[in-house]
Amino acid sequence: MTLTPLTRPLSAEDAAHFLRRTAFGATDAQIRALVGKDARTVAREALAFDQKTAPGNPFDPMQGAGPGPMIQLTRGAWLFELVYGPHPLREKLALTWSNHFVIGTDKVRNVHALAGYLGLLRRHAATTSFGAFTLEVAQAPAMLRYLDNDQNRRGKPNENFSRELLELFTTGIGPYSEDDVREGARALTGWTFEGGRGNQNYRQAPRFVFNERQHDAGRKTYLGQSGPLRGEDVIRLAATHPQTAVFVSRKLHRAFLADTPDGAAVQGSAETWRRTNGNVRAVLEELLSSEAFYASRARIIRSPVEFVVGALRTLGQPKLEAKALLNLTQTAGRMGQVLLQPENVKGWDGGREWINDTTLLLRLQLAAALTLGSKAPPLTAAPSALALTGLERPPGAAATLKLNPRQATYLHLTSPEFQLA
Repeated sequence: MTLTPLTRPLSAEDAAHFLRRTAFGATDAQIRALVGKDARTVAREALAFDQKTAPGNPFDPMQGAGPGPMIQLTRGAWLFELVYGPHPLREKLALTWSNHFVIGTDKVRNVHALAGYLGLLRRHAATTSFGAFTLEVAQAPAMLRYLDNDQNRRGKPNENFSRELLELFTTGIGPYSEDDVREGARALTGWTFEGGRGNQNYRQAPRFVFNERQHDAGRKTYLGQSGPLRGEDVIRLAATHPQTAVFVSRKLHRAFLADTPDGAAVQGSAETWRRTNGNVRAVLEELLSSEAFYASRARIIRSPVEFVVGALRTLGQPKLEAKALLNLTQTAGRMGQVLLQPENVKGWDGGREWINDTTLLLRLQLAAALTLGSKAPPLTAAPSALALTGLERPPGAAATLKLNPRQATYLHLTSPEFQLA
């Protein structure tokens, strides 16, 4: 059974909820603009993003004096887009996919490979073909480097990418065997890239190549299919496996509905996934306009990046200096989320793992810096309780009535209602 659509017009709290989940946060005016609208229309309009980016991005990774500075500039450029970009849902999805198709800057240290990877996540953020998305990821130099498929050759197969393709990117653990991993690696032999290798060539553009001489052209059996399978075949078979619909739908539900998703709701999205042949846009449109979505309140702990971006978008996107934005990428890292560097190939666990004594203190300190500090951005009027908490009358709202705008905003930013989306 697919997800039941929400049929009532959006209330103010519905609108705030939608923007907290899909745009990290919003101003009062942005929330009010959605009140009274149809849920399906709102979801469809939010998903109708293009590839435009925020003007005036001060970070140019090509100006990095070496791989390390280049990576820092890349992180700064992404945070700028997250905060000031015209399509926050696209960036939310790109952040989600970066925790699914994981790469890491510990190994990927080429400016073009990182830019190509981010561009790929944005282009396919709400893809109509998960299979096409997965194929492009598999052939991206960033992924070829990170999971060592550039070292995968006939007679000496490297199984790293073949294993993660199944375990983490498509079916999840269960539907495949070790033989599938080995046979998949054989099919993917010869997929590599040229250019951009080594720290001295971090500005040189790499490109995917298929080295026919290194490809194992023999017969293989993979997920029940046999023949002289090639890389494109195993990508297609993994991406279209029935269990992939469930595994990836659960990831989308974790991003938009709850840290611990409801199994029946996940199955509803999986049914839509199968019916539309992996059309992620259709799955998202249904999910973001469903009763399940609007009934799921305060069930996602904001990640460090989402906390930073949510605070700044709710404050009206105040213009920060480039140095301050770079400092915020480092602050998010100290809170446990370094952009483009998840903890391992499995990605960030998220949920309760985001919160401990140290990271909670850092969140309080950041909230103070954005509201009470001497270098806090201008704030003439406090955002409403609705914008900050998703509730028109949150618990403890009366305590803020006698406070000045900065104090009231700080109190809300540190509240459980802001930490939970």
